[in-house]
Amino acid sequence: MSYYFSKTVDLPFDEAADRARTVITEHGFGVLTEIDVSATLKKKIGADLPPYLILGACNPKMAYQAIQAEDKIGLMLPCNIIVQQKEDGKVEVSGVDPIASMQAVGNTALEETATKVRAMLKDIIEAM
Repeated sequence: MSYYFSKTVDLPFDEAADRARTVITEHGFGVLTEIDVSATLKKKIGADLPPYLILGACNPKMAYQAIQAEDKIGLMLPCNIIVQQKEDGKVEVSGVDPIASMQAVGNTALEETATKVRAMLKDIIEAM
């Protein structure tokens, strides 16, 4: 089982990142965190990495349901979506598959929520 969904988009990196933020919001999520991995690694260890952005997306209703079912599930939240520049110049947008990550928890009460969030995240990636 793969732990993510991906789509290559025909947009420059900054436009793809803006589009991802918009699509995330249009699908009922908010962006709680943004981590510019490239800039952070450059600053901390001098590493050069093509543009790589992590967007921490959260749907409040789904997060609440997950926390009600498993109080430590916050360790796996928010749902990350990455925007990355590939070597060929294309931009790939990927989202985590919550079913894959929730399997490690072993709480069947999370299955329904994870299934709903999975469908929502797949819709976000497809809408890119």
